[in-house]
Amino acid sequence: MFSLRDYTKEFRYNIKLAVPVITGLIGHTLVQFVDNIMVGQLGSAELAAVSLGNSFLFIAMSIGIGFSTAITPLVAEADGEGNTAKGKAAFKHGLFLCTILGTALFLMVLLAKPLMYFMSQPEEVVELAIPYLDIVAFSLIPLIVFQALKQFSDGLSETKYPMFATIVANVVNVAVNYVLIFGKLGFPEMGIVGAAIGTLMSRFIMVFFLWFLFRKKKKFLPYVTKLNFRIIEKSVLKKIMSLGFPSSLQMLFEVAIFTAGIWLSGTLGKNPQAANQIALNLSSMTFMFAMGLGVASMIRVGNQKGMQRYRELRRIAFSIFLLTTLLAVCFALIFILLNDQLPLMYVDLKDPVNYADNIEVITIAAKLLIVAAIFQISDGVQVVVLGALRGLQDVKIPTLITFIAYWLIGFPISYYLGLHTEYKSTGIWIGLLAGLTASGIMLYIRFDYLTKKLIRQKETDTN
Repeated sequence: MFSLRDYTKEFRYNIKLAVPVITGLIGHTLVQFVDNIMVGQLGSAELAAVSLGNSFLFIAMSIGIGFSTAITPLVAEADGEGNTAKGKAAFKHGLFLCTILGTALFLMVLLAKPLMYFMSQPEEVVELAIPYLDIVAFSLIPLIVFQALKQFSDGLSETKYPMFATIVANVVNVAVNYVLIFGKLGFPEMGIVGAAIGTLMSRFIMVFFLWFLFRKKKKFLPYVTKLNFRIIEKSVLKKIMSLGFPSSLQMLFEVAIFTAGIWLSGTLGKNPQAANQIALNLSSMTFMFAMGLGVASMIRVGNQKGMQRYRELRRIAFSIFLLTTLLAVCFALIFILLNDQLPLMYVDLKDPVNYADNIEVITIAAKLLIVAAIFQISDGVQVVVLGALRGLQDVKIPTLITFIAYWLIGFPISYYLGLHTEYKSTGIWIGLLAGLTASGIMLYIRFDYLTKKLIRQKETDTN
């Protein structure tokens, strides 16, 4: 039995480990945040178009990012064992697979573009979204490569370097957006296409800058020098794929239900879709804090697994669960208290042409933020518990759990309440809340069962 102090004393190290990850993740979200704020000044149709284009991108991103998470627990376990060769093999093969996957996802998004015309979306929104997606889809390649580098760095508990790369990339994104979206410094006014170019440039810069840092830091040199990609070991590829594929499905199931929410909102009109994008962007910002703690959970659990210290593993994991819950409550209060003010960042109420549309967008978004406030806790818990399970390299059962939670529980509720009741957009988000809550509960039960089983086995072997 542990006291409350046994859990809270871990908060400081958990935060130290998670803050660079959170900053980096927020940096990724800030790319979309900046795009949304700048594009929102052009009108609700443009904002809805970015939302629709990104919905295709998010599905592909979820597959790539989810797959890349397999690198972290393998590197963390090798680091806990003090086995550099094992960690290097995991990194090299993970980088190889992520490069191939990023290219495949880019091609997949291009082939999927025509689906926009068959999704009952507003015609003007689709026409704006197509050229945006043409450019931003290519950014999937550097993004997934960056994720491989990031997950490797996280596995070595060196979480600050990806953060530095993301900060640099965001500075570039803001500058390019300002110049190209609005046509400054002699450049033509390109609208949302300018935003896509800014995203593409920033993601290439992330990769080059992070690799530059790796080559300059002593701790990384044994891993990043003399990488021979002509020698590929099937056993290592199989290990990464056995962890990466289920992990990618887990993230896909969650991201896909939010993407389905975007598409369902689009059938209600451009204003509900724009409002959905605002609420989704704001809740994504706060979710990055929980996701960063989820990475910390994966790293620390992976380290403890490598050392076979299962009681400590459980105590440390619970300290992260508690910290995440407290943080989620704080964000929930912010969303409730400021639900009417936060959407104002995304629209221009001084625009007389779009004034009526913008008022409707703000009204809908304010309601969605109330639901988003409630699911802060569910979303936070499910992602940190999922991180802990990945640290244990338990991925198959959690994949089934996430499918059941999001697609057998959450989506039917979203579909029915959103399209067949007066709740409309709010009903869609109530379904999201139900799915996240179910996922959090079932994943926690799984983690509790596995860790108790590991402790019993260790004690039996010792005796």
